Amino acid sequence: MYSIYSEIAKEAAIVENIDVYGISNVTEVIEFFEGKGNLEPTRIDTTEEFSKTLNFPEHDFADVKGQEGIKRCMEIAAAGGHNIILIGPPGSGKTMLAKRLPSILPPMTMREALETTKIHSVAGKTKDVGLMAQRPFRSPHHTASSVSLVGGGSYPQPGEISLAHNGVLFLDELPEFKREVLEVMRQPLEDREVTISRAKFTITYPSSFMLVASMNPSPGGYFNDPNAPVSSSPQEMQRYLSKISGPLLDRIDIHIEVAPVPFEKLTETRKAESSVAIRERVTKARQIQSQRFENFEHIHYNAQMSSKLIREFCVLDEVSLQLLKTAMERLNLSARAYDRILKVSRTIADLENSDSIQSHHIAEAIQYRSLDREGWLG
Repeated sequence: MYSIYSEIAKEAAIVENIDVYGISNVTEVIEFFEGKGNLEPTRIDTTEEFSKTLNFPEHDFADVKGQEGIKRCMEIAAAGGHNIILIGPPGSGKTMLAKRLPSILPPMTMREALETTKIHSVAGKTKDVGLMAQRPFRSPHHTASSVSLVGGGSYPQPGEISLAHNGVLFLDELPEFKREVLEVMRQPLEDREVTISRAKFTITYPSSFMLVASMNPSPGGYFNDPNAPVSSSPQEMQRYLSKISGPLLDRIDIHIEVAPVPFEKLTETRKAESSVAIRERVTKARQIQSQRFENFEHIHYNAQMSSKLIREFCVLDEVSLQLLKTAMERLNLSARAYDRILKVSRTIADLENSDSIQSHHIAEAIQYRSLDREGWLG
């Protein structure tokens, strides 16, 4: 039997085989032990907590009008664990789409839920919350410091990248973040954990998350649009795009341009596909990948493949290889795009339950490398 503050009673009640009583003050404690109080133990039904999350996501893709191509791209990103950047003018729906990504990720396992709850508990963010059964979505402001992003302080607290563990970290307006702040994310993105060292001790927090970034195509918000209210000079464009860290961009598999939704799409009455339906396909694709990598430690989905694993699991036939070669030459795609295209095409094939990568999988994956094309980052 344990008596603790009522604000954290639900969190403590997750532990099995103990009775947890939430109390608000010392008087309640005294009355309870004298047999005068009428406190009831706090109960948490973890099965019910998971069920709520599965069937009623906070944000649903069914609410998004149009943008079928972007939804498809988000489904691929979720299925393969691929980091993604959305590029589009103000009002095109980038933030709305990003907020719905957690709703199509595979359901959290009990292990993941406990991990996530522990991290948020350390950060003091679990008041009146029991088990965190929903994947976290974190969206730090572009003025965030490196400490708030990766963690730190005299008594090191988890930063945004750890609070996003098992979920999504959304960096809105990526070029507006300080370059040095983005640079400190590089190693945690690679290692899926972050180590904070102080004079007397060192602490490591997990930070395995999907990165979703967004950006306007230019400082004024528009690019190559003759009707745009604001235009940018080539020099302004270069300064704007140079703010994006090249090594960070190397860790983003999918780049997609988001156009404003046409009026006729906004007025459609037909209901869009729900997040629950999309998540079923994503989960099946993740199960395929789990079996594929069962003999590889710390590899669970396609985005985590090394160059060696790409060569093993992304073998192309002659037609697909020639298509990729032609695209690389004609679109002037960078060398870093090659492995990314192979990873994404493997995920597209998994969504179709195809053992091999076909030419149409490659063709679709090629579309998702906008920032590698000539005229963007050079």
